[in-house]
Amino acid sequence: MPRRKRRSFTQAFKESVVARMASAESIRGLAAELNVDSRILYHWRDRFQTGGVEALRRVGRPARIDTAKIEASPSPIDITDPGEAQRRIGELERKIGQQQLDLDFFRAAPAFAGAGSCGMSGNDA
Repeated sequence: MPRRKRRSFTQAFKESVVARMASAESIRGLAAELNVDSRILYHWRDRFQTGGVEALRRVGRPARIDTAKIEASPSPIDITDPGEAQRRIGELERKIGQQQLDLDFFRAAPAFAGAGSCGMSGNDA
């Protein structure tokens, strides 16, 4: 018997279904209308009741963040304090240095992977 593809439902869909369940005459009828197993509907309702809307989020998917809030947030440092500014500059320079080391490593990695994959170096032919 071939395996059926697993369906995925959006958080908004689950919210609307849970809302409809409150006024539905029959949960089984609603499940049949939506072509969804009634056990799934009960599961969504239970999760909503214990964890709210956030509990209906898809498993394994990160929550969306509002990038406008991040960009509009005030600077976490006092830019008028020279000591604080110097500390922050040093912190950022160290971060850039670490990123450069990472880049250098990943650029060189294919050469090391190719040399070690067959057990011979380039001169052993």
